[in-house]
Amino acid sequence: MQALRVYFPLCILIKKYTLNLSLANNEVFNLEYNTERSHLIIPEYGRHFQKMVDYAMSIEDDEKRNEIAQAIISVMGNLQPHFRDVPDFQHKLWDQLFIMSDFKLKVESPYPITSKEMLQERPAPLSYPQNFPKYRFYGNNIKLMIDVAISWEKGDKRDGLEYAIANHMKKCYLNWNKDTVEDKIIFKHLHELSDGQIDLAAEGENLTDSGQFLKNKPAKQNSNRSNNKKSRTSNSNTNNRNKKRY
Repeated sequence: MQALRVYFPLCILIKKYTLNLSLANNEVFNLEYNTERSHLIIPEYGRHFQKMVDYAMSIEDDEKRNEIAQAIISVMGNLQPHFRDVPDFQHKLWDQLFIMSDFKLKVESPYPITSKEMLQERPAPLSYPQNFPKYRFYGNNIKLMIDVAISWEKGDKRDGLEYAIANHMKKCYLNWNKDTVEDKIIFKHLHELSDGQIDLAAEGENLTDSGQFLKNKPAKQNSNRSNNKKSRTSNSNTNNRNKKRY
């Protein structure tokens, strides 16, 4: 009797162990690897959303399929609450739903459905200004500013713009040449770039002094560093004086 009492619990334990072992083996053999899974079209939503979309495509009933699509859209909106105030937010969610289904999901959308061809269509190339100015250190925008000044009627407003353009040209010149530049050189370049329509040399204008343009930030930083070094040395000297000597 005692041997039977020990045998039956042992048999139960062995059966439980074999059952758990078989379940574990099934779970191991039924694992899904990423190499065997389908491609995620929008990885930001994850694998579960892709499975939800695939399940919606497998539904044959149109009414139920539309309900599932509405539920997916609501969950997608809950995942991105910070985009609720963005205009056409719902339209973007519906577009993403159709993109995740590879445009195979047949549901009633409240917005016009974007076609796959329109999504894959390449945008038109942007025209890049192929300008080769003679004085490249002034930049391309200076020519546009000069053209605007020429288009204005002569008066105080145009004179002020021409003077501002000349000062800007002088500042750009000094960015590349860290030396003083005479105003007559700037006036000559401005006269040449404007095709002779702007002549500040004849008007006797004087531009801002080069020294004011050359007062840049690195010089101030160097002075601050020197002041910091002086304060550190003075503090170290006071600390050395306060130390006790034995």
